[in-house]
This record gives sequence, structure tokens and C-alpha cells, in this order.
Amino acid sequence: MSAAPEHNPTLHKLGLQDRIAPYIPLLLVPIIMLIGAGAIQSPSSWMTLTVSGLAMGMMIFIMASGLTLVFGLMDVINFGHGAFISVGAFIGISILLSLGGLTGAPSLFLNVLAVLAAIIGAMVGAGALGWAFERVIVKPVYGAHLKQILVTMGGMIVVEQLILVFWGPDEIFITRPETLKGAFIFFGAAVEKFRLLAVVFGLVIFVGMRWVLRSTKIGLIVRAGVENGEMVKALGYPLRLVFISIFIAGSALAGLGGVMWGLYQEVITAQMGGNLMVLVFIVVIIGGLGSVEGCFIGALLVGLLQNYVGYLDPKLALVSNIGLMVFILMWRPQGMIPVVKAK
Repeated sequence: MSAAPEHNPTLHKLGLQDRIAPYIPLLLVPIIMLIGAGAIQSPSSWMTLTVSGLAMGMMIFIMASGLTLVFGLMDVINFGHGAFISVGAFIGISILLSLGGLTGAPSLFLNVLAVLAAIIGAMVGAGALGWAFERVIVKPVYGAHLKQILVTMGGMIVVEQLILVFWGPDEIFITRPETLKGAFIFFGAAVEKFRLLAVVFGLVIFVGMRWVLRSTKIGLIVRAGVENGEMVKALGYPLRLVFISIFIAGSALAGLGGVMWGLYQEVITAQMGGNLMVLVFIVVIIGGLGSVEGCFIGALLVGLLQNYVGYLDPKLALVSNIGLMVFILMWRPQGMIPVVKAK
């Protein structure tokens, strides 16, 4: 006589695996860090690269988080997302350059005030561009993925050319505010002040987004819209308004990421957004479309792996992230933390 289902050890084992499976992606970041420590062997170099990788990952997460929600909620493939990164960077850096008295002062308060002014300006400018982009370019091609790819890519090219018209063709170099320059020594490792600030800033953005999505009514509507948009509309909620709001918020976050990235690299170009889209799309794909948590983990993996591999063999840095994407998709084709939509 076969065992009753409740006592079947095979079913019990599968149930345990199902309960553990969602937490497996959380282990990938510490695993990558341990592998990096073993490969690099120098504790001080490993510490410096780890902080740099986390900072890079946080900035990529800020740029990619809005895009993953647009993918998940609106089913829009927006190849023009890089335009918001570039515009945000140019607006924010222009504001910083005009506030030389604040950025050059040896005062953390004044320096942070200047950076906040640049961030606000960049988010407002990129958000406004996002609103116009959605109304003029994206709205006519809802539901047509091939057309979305073509028109949004064309939109990004147009925006890049407009940047060249308004700001000129030359690269713009920038120095960080006075109190954010340099590094401090932590257990023998040089940790740059700005990169540590970027880590903290990225964590604040992630916690804030997670709180909004998990603990507020608007977050509930967004998550419900990702899983079953038709049901949300049937309940009388203005899903179209939510669509536009998410698109604008995602564009503003891209602008914020552009400012942070400009300060990180200390140079900005009209093509910087387009160049970053490779990493942004890798993060969105391996994280799972519509998943903020998956996007966060994916960004950290990309940032850490690129810094570790770039230190060991610079030529393999970008290829390593392509390899990471292949590995993740072979393991979990829908991404690490996919959002399951209702049929």
C-alpha cells in the first residue's frame, strides 16, 4: 500500500525545496564576494574592490529599477531609457558646476546641499522628459514590442543629438565636491568617500522603494497591476494614470542615477546613457521583469563581478557580465525573482 500524501517523504522534500528556493538568490552576493576574496587574495585590494563594486551596483540599480517596473507593469520595452540617464547627468552636473561656491567649500553641509540641488534638478528634468517621451513616442505603440524597440531607440538617438546641440560635442569633466574627494583607510584598504556615499544612497532608495511597494496603497495598486492589470481596471482604479506615474518616476530615477554616475566617473558624455544600457538590461533581465528585489540583487552581482574580474583581467570585465546573464537564465529562465502574472 502506498503512503498517504501527507506522509510521502518525496512530497515533503519538494515542499521544503519550494520554500527555500526564493531565498537562494540572496546567497549569490555573498558567494560572489567569497569567490572574489579567494581569487584576489589581498584583503586590502578585495575591500577596495568590494566597496567600489557595491557602489557601482547601487547606481546601476537606481537606473534600472524604474525600467524593470515599466517592463513589468506596462509591458513596454523602452530602449530609450538611456536618454533619461544622459539628460539627468547633464542637467545635474550643470547645476553643480553653477554652484561652485558650494561644491568648493570645505563644508559637508554645503557640499551635500549642492548635490541635493543637482539631484532634484536632474530628477525633475528627466521626469519631464519621461512624460513627453511616453505621450509622444511610447503611447502610440503599446502592445507592439518590435515597434517599441525601434521608436524608443530612435527617440534616444534624437535626445542624444539634442544634448549635443545644447551642451556641445565635448566631454564635460567634473570634480567632486570638496568633502567627497579622496578616501579614508579602513583596515588597510583605501575606501573612496563618494563610493561609500553611493552605497548608502542606493540602500536608502531600495528601502524606500520596497516600503512604497509593500506598505502603501499606491504600492499595492502597482503590484496588483503587474500581476493582473485587467483586474485592477475592473475594480475601478485608474491604471492608465498609474502607468504614466511609474514611467515618470522611472525616468526620474534614471536621471538621478545619471548624476551619481557622472560624479562616480567624473566625466559625462551624450552617449553615456546608451553605453550603460547594456548593464541596465542585464540587471533587469536576470533580476526578473517587474521585480525590484531581483533588480537590486542583480545590480550588486553585476557591480561586484565587473570590479573583481576587471582587477584580475580587464579585458574580460564586460564579458563576465554576459556570462553571468547566461548562467542565471539557464538556471532560472524568468530571472532570479520573477513576478508571476495571473493568466
